[in-house]
Amino acid sequence: MAGIAEIWTSFVQDINSIEINSVNAIYRLILSMLLGSIVGYERKRKGQSAGVRTFSLIAMGATLAMLLSIYVPWEYIGLKNGDPGRIAAQVITGVGFLGAGAIIQMKGSVRGLTTAAGIWMVATIGMAVGVGMYWVSIAATALIMFILVQLERIERRVSLGSESRVIRIKVSDIVRDLQPYINLMKKRRIHLSNYYVEYDYVNRETQLNMIILVRENTDYLSLFKELEQVFPTKAISLTNQIAI
Repeated sequence: MAGIAEIWTSFVQDINSIEINSVNAIYRLILSMLLGSIVGYERKRKGQSAGVRTFSLIAMGATLAMLLSIYVPWEYIGLKNGDPGRIAAQVITGVGFLGAGAIIQMKGSVRGLTTAAGIWMVATIGMAVGVGMYWVSIAATALIMFILVQLERIERRVSLGSESRVIRIKVSDIVRDLQPYINLMKKRRIHLSNYYVEYDYVNRETQLNMIILVRENTDYLSLFKELEQVFPTKAISLTNQIAI
């Protein structure tokens, strides 16, 4: 038992040492890998392209960069505290490119901002691990998971957050009175921001584009069913932007 206690005491001293050694370097890399994996698992579970491996590598890379920032000047120049700010600044810049790659712009809708922010945070956590701020890094990871998991549930529960959508309706007639559609939107508590109408007098058709602001949990199928019954409808589609 005494031997185990001595080994444990030596291990704790090594990982908490301000000087870089093999024990605390490997420990910091493993810790950053685990913390990055936790966040990456949550992002992969939400269907994002950046998952466990990506976040783990980002966290470990940031940690290794901080270790090098401290070790190289101390070992080769004689500066005990190194210059951790030099490489750290480049890490933040490099992570910005990864975050930009996680953002998808498609038909006017931007996705991946949360994942990009997560990448930036995980890189920062990796740097914190690299300088030995273990408990701060663990606490930051816990806060990230709270934001990604619990705050999302709270948002859905209270129906926070709205998104802009465009409903395109093709009616097999010339529609001059849009009040039935407006009344339906009011009944469904959907904000009608604007609308554009295009008439085809040859084929006796009306193309109606309604720009709406809806909750994220809107039941579009039931909404389309009610819109279909307002006028003789040929087609209904939902898009993220309108082409004028």
